[in-house]
Amino acid sequence: MTVREASLGQHRTADRRIVNGLSVDVEEYFQVGAFENTIDPADWDGIASRVELNTGAVLDLFARCGVKATFFTLGWVAHRHPALIRRIIAEGHEIASHGWDHTRVFTMTPDQFAEDIDKARKALEDAGGVAIKGYRAPSFSIDQRTPWAHPILAERGYAYSSSVAPIAHDHYGWREAPRFAFHPVEGSDLIELPVTTVQLGERRFGAGGGGFFRILPYALSRWALNRVNMTDGQPAIFYFHPWEVDPDQPRVEGAPLRSRLRHYTGLDAMADKLERLTRDFSWCRIDEIALPLAAGKL
Repeated sequence: MTVREASLGQHRTADRRIVNGLSVDVEEYFQVGAFENTIDPADWDGIASRVELNTGAVLDLFARCGVKATFFTLGWVAHRHPALIRRIIAEGHEIASHGWDHTRVFTMTPDQFAEDIDKARKALEDAGGVAIKGYRAPSFSIDQRTPWAHPILAERGYAYSSSVAPIAHDHYGWREAPRFAFHPVEGSDLIELPVTTVQLGERRFGAGGGGFFRILPYALSRWALNRVNMTDGQPAIFYFHPWEVDPDQPRVEGAPLRSRLRHYTGLDAMADKLERLTRDFSWCRIDEIALPLAAGKL
């Protein structure tokens, strides 16, 4: 794999703390990868929506904590809930694309991928009235199987992607990818900001949020993010989903036990853990890290 590393140097607070990138992947609880073989997308419109309620709870939490974030949102959601998109923007957060309907990139052809991101971008821009500059693949599904994905994003004028998980995982992962920001397309300023991992010797572990954060003790995540900031000298790229702050969501029957354990474990404690996270670290929108890197200003 030939890539060009992004220029080093970091956005810091007045007390010299590195500012990390905070993000939310906005999708319905029934659209997640854990249930993709259990719930037919043709049935989605017949299932009670909770995305506006849950995302509203996240926005309220961010307002209490005084942080801004990037909301990587499905075009499917934006098309059905345009007022939610407008609220996110009005409260000072960034809207970015999460694709149309959570189809994993490595299951699409290049033409299907281009159609997917174009359709999603139009829905987001129509709802919010702002240009969409960032993209995150559903389930971090840009990997060694999709060498065409970053070039298509660059051709479509995206400034950055946060679509790579540089770990080995049963659902996703590109273990050979760089851990930190890089330029994936020769001759393009497109920046890829991989989700955060922590390196211990030859072993690499997920440390950028999601199930790792929700299920494992908070102290472990705090240690890992401190290590990335202080030892690696890099900002973390952290993510979670609105459904993760919703312990009252309906339980999906018929999904594999492993998927149900991953999805439902730790929901009760997630909001409190997020509030601790906002106090223990400094945070900003993903574009506030990506755009200066793309312009060579960091």
